[in-house]
Amino acid sequence: MPAGFEGRCACGAVSYSCSAAPLAMVNCHCRDCQRAGGAGHSPTVIVSRAQFRITRGEPRYFESVAESGNTAQRAFCAECGSPLFASPAGSDFVGIRAGSLDDPSWFRATISFWADSAQPWDVIDPSMARFPKGRT
Repeated sequence: MPAGFEGRCACGAVSYSCSAAPLAMVNCHCRDCQRAGGAGHSPTVIVSRAQFRITRGEPRYFESVAESGNTAQRAFCAECGSPLFASPAGSDFVGIRAGSLDDPSWFRATISFWADSAQPWDVIDPSMARFPKGRT
């Protein structure tokens, strides 16, 4: 796992960096993540907001109230539509979409959140810790 890393959208209009190693790597199976990414789950790298920087461009944001009751802020590129990162409003953490990493080969999820919302065709690794909803 790298001590720092970078990523960007598909067209390169928005890029970011993180100056520290991830705090966690998870798969989120909530319906909001499924819809936002067009897949069965969102592979996500959790980082401290203090270590995260947008280094080029400005993403657009979409806000919605998640099933957890929190207001989720999802960032995407206004030019190409690539989903980039998300976080609950006011949170100290940012969840970066693993597919937006410049080198996503090191991503290894260890936890599945919102497993009760997982689609039957999106199989969760049985060795992975899983939570029916969020972290509790």
